[in-house]
Amino acid sequence: MKRRILGATGISVSEFALGAMMFGSLGNPDHDDAIRIVHSALDAGINLIDTADRYSQGESEEIVGKAIKTRRDDVVLATKFGLPMGEDPNQRGASRRWIIRAVENSLRRLGTDHIDLYQLHRPDHDTPPEETLSALSDLVQAGKILAFGSSMFPAETIVEAQWAAERRGTHRFVTEQCLYSIFTRKPEAAVFPVAQKYDLGVLTFSPLNGGWLSGRADVASSHRAALYRATPESSAYDPGAPAGQAKAAAAAKLAALAGEAGLTLPQLATAFVRAHPAVTAVLIGPRTREHLDSLLPAAETELSGDVLDRIDEIVPPGVDLDPRDNYAATPPAIEHARLRRR
Repeated sequence: MKRRILGATGISVSEFALGAMMFGSLGNPDHDDAIRIVHSALDAGINLIDTADRYSQGESEEIVGKAIKTRRDDVVLATKFGLPMGEDPNQRGASRRWIIRAVENSLRRLGTDHIDLYQLHRPDHDTPPEETLSALSDLVQAGKILAFGSSMFPAETIVEAQWAAERRGTHRFVTEQCLYSIFTRKPEAAVFPVAQKYDLGVLTFSPLNGGWLSGRADVASSHRAALYRATPESSAYDPGAPAGQAKAAAAAKLAALAGEAGLTLPQLATAFVRAHPAVTAVLIGPRTREHLDSLLPAAETELSGDVLDRIDEIVPPGVDLDPRDNYAATPPAIEHARLRRR
């Protein structure tokens, strides 16, 4: 497994990272099986594991903690905070009060004394960036986290946070984690160039676009589609909707291209994400050992310029085939009518 340096941290990480969202009640409730998947990933050369307090309400962190207990020094451990962990409004976000509590909860569940990369799961529009940066910097000074990053930040928010850190003399966000696939190419327009400008490591997730690039004939019956069935995003898996028709047509063309290149569609999709020079590591989130084994060959796959050009013809650079895929929190100025009509 090839390695890259994670932004300005100096930390060497594998080009594939193991995403643990599917561990626990949300995906694979068998702890022993999930632990075996973690060990298989480590044995294959993956050294970066990414989880979050929100995943199965802490169960994913507990599984990861048990899995790496005897191999902690070999693992670059990343987790996230900020999404709701209870009904109380103070059990979410990026206030100092919640950050201090959230990190202690994650450390306990992970069974470790430090987190290598602590990430804000979504922008918090109610908390000034200076407050968040100050609290996170104190955690770095205390040795509870080694570095911190953001997730699903638009380019302008990344820049604002970098400026705030410079003004206040605090530590800064050193990574950005974003949604990126052949079907969700919006980060190429602004997030990636900004990340490169500020020397941020970039972690990407959902390279198979929630199953659309998995090669499955019936995406609507996938596990990921089932998770969204009772949510407003459920229509995103409707193959009869305009966006679904566009994805199905593009997936058919991409599958043919993958076949010509001697690859499966998931391998083509994952290798495409890895090929972008801004991307440090691609998060793969297997629910089963079979899922993991099917994706690992893409770690050694280099796509030719011709193949990349043909992918651009199918889905142009900077384009999201379905805007609903980019599910970052809606900015208050758009979400609340009172702010649009002051």
